[in-house]
Amino acid sequence: MRTTTIDHRHHEHLLAIALLWLAVGGTLLLTTLVPAHTALLGWAPLLWLFAAPLALLLILEPGLPRALLTLKRTRRH
Repeated sequence: MRTTTIDHRHHEHLLAIALLWLAVGGTLLLTTLVPAHTALLGWAPLLWLFAAPLALLLILEPGLPRALLTLKRTRRH
């Protein structure tokens, strides 16, 4: 069986791309330059501008939500 090695630079690049994609997509949706739902595309803009990069982030960093919740809890105390 062949073991795979993780290239941390590749992982960091994918993470940066996903964060940038999520930021740009969220900005486009919040400023309503691209509506979340259209008659022609349906919910596709919301999926590709928000849900897809969010899913990619959760795949790349599965512990991220727990880490953010822990960070938020420690700031309250």
